[in-house]
Amino acid sequence: MSHVLLINPNTSADVTERLVGQLRPWCPPDLPLIGLTAEFGEPYIATEAAYVVAGHAVLEAFHHHVDEHGLPRAVLVGCFGDPAVWALRTEAPEVPVIGLAEAAMREAQAIGPFAIVTGGHAWAPMLERLARGLRLGGPDGLQQVHTVEASGGELAADPEAAQAMLREACLQVARATPRLAAVVLGGAVLGGWAAPIAPLLPCPLIDNVEAGGRWLSRVLGLPAEPGHVVADGAG
Repeated sequence: MSHVLLINPNTSADVTERLVGQLRPWCPPDLPLIGLTAEFGEPYIATEAAYVVAGHAVLEAFHHHVDEHGLPRAVLVGCFGDPAVWALRTEAPEVPVIGLAEAAMREAQAIGPFAIVTGGHAWAPMLERLARGLRLGGPDGLQQVHTVEASGGELAADPEAAQAMLREACLQVARATPRLAAVVLGGAVLGGWAAPIAPLLPCPLIDNVEAGGRWLSRVLGLPAEPGHVVADGAG
């Protein structure tokens, strides 16, 4: 177990490269972080059908990798939806496995009732179902999933417009639900976008990619690095 494995369930290699760059600082310098991109499926998961195919692609990628390189020390599924995470835990129970959605939602629930803001309307029921399965719903868990119309691919294609749209969505959610203790900004392509939005909110805004990084640090026995913290709202 001499490496960490990131599996991107989307077929977008540029997203894999970006995630590896963002997550690399959370791993020990002498421990390789290997990124794999799904060999089949969709560039960005935006439907139930694409989610099912992505789960298959994640399992295929994992098994091919293990056959060649052996088991990793940890696996992070680089998608805010976590396809095949439970299957990987069953296949390799000795290896810690998580997805970006679970990592971020668990951080949020530790603070209190939370909401999710993400792209693509189809994701709302899928994320609500995931939260129920993880027992992260209820009065002290997920309160709502607010989706903007643009999918992950569309958000990535125009970052400036996407960030403005997501900023408005986060503000709308925070104003509409005063009891929220945190908001999660979800989406593999949205890593790093929480920082400029966070000061506008009255509660912490959690970057899902950084949540995945903090999880990696914990399972690898490292402390969180200075500056890598949940972004606080204005208060």
